[in-house]
Amino acid sequence: MNSEGMEAMTTNTGDHGGVALDVEGLRMRYGTTDVLREVTFRARHGEVVALLGPNGAGKTTTIEILEGFRMRSAGRVSVLGTDPAHADEAWRARVGVVLQSWRDHGKWRVRELLAHFGSYYVPYATEAVRRPWDTDELLAAVGLSDHAGDKVRTLSGGQRRRLDVAIGLVGRPELLFLDEPTAGLDPRARHEFHGLVRRLAAEHRTTILLTTHDLAEADKLADRIMILSGGRIVADGTADELARRTAGADEVRWTCDGRRFRHTTAESTAFVRELFREHGEAIGELEVRRASLEDTYMTLVHEHESGSGGAGEAFGAGEGQAAVSSR
Repeated sequence: MNSEGMEAMTTNTGDHGGVALDVEGLRMRYGTTDVLREVTFRARHGEVVALLGPNGAGKTTTIEILEGFRMRSAGRVSVLGTDPAHADEAWRARVGVVLQSWRDHGKWRVRELLAHFGSYYVPYATEAVRRPWDTDELLAAVGLSDHAGDKVRTLSGGQRRRLDVAIGLVGRPELLFLDEPTAGLDPRARHEFHGLVRRLAAEHRTTILLTTHDLAEADKLADRIMILSGGRIVADGTADELARRTAGADEVRWTCDGRRFRHTTAESTAFVRELFREHGEAIGELEVRRASLEDTYMTLVHEHESGSGGAGEAFGAGEGQAAVSSR
């Protein structure tokens, strides 16, 4: 994917500093089972939010409610200022969806398929937002210009995934739902797709709600990360904020006089400086490790599923205390 064609894309309408997604007390019940329980969050225009959680946590149900494909049991939901349960086609034209995969349209040629889907958006064009996205510009933006005349069934897995993204973008959405968007993409295509997501958010104020099992991808792309477990939002913040809440400290590892040591501290720079002041060249194999998003995610989900709760308190209680120990 590349930036060609992006320059012609106009800025979306709406209050760019305002709220694009506003969810309060969302509940979903099947029979006597609560799949979602008091889910509450907001996302602003131009914000990239990752919704993470184990299988069965309620991610798909949440997304389908926001997309207007499933009725909720209770709670308030506003998506681009509209309740999706009662949205019309003009609202749907402002929303893009990239599913995990499409399995039909194999006989269509790539350009023909995008032009066909684009034709549905023509009645919803405005002076501020030209709809649909010009087919050739869109092909260039997702890196499929060389395959415009190919039949969909002949595309490779990575090329097919690029087409999925193009279908989600064809109407120039103000809000884009991405479900496992880089599944099947090779590292280069994944890198290019990440660039496209950042441009959509930064340059065109597109709000993006991303679900992924690739925690490194979420860490790289998301302005905010929400973790859904057991039908509840158990964490909401930047990757750094969540790491500080759960881990509370960096881990410093080193060797001295043939022995291995480990120490957790919230002030790793000051600790290392003091370490060298005391031991100088006797220090070896120094490593400072911050908690990764994967560490944070596993901690929060485990705490919630085990019913112990208070992950931040459990990890923060010993912050600042000496914890040097030999291995």
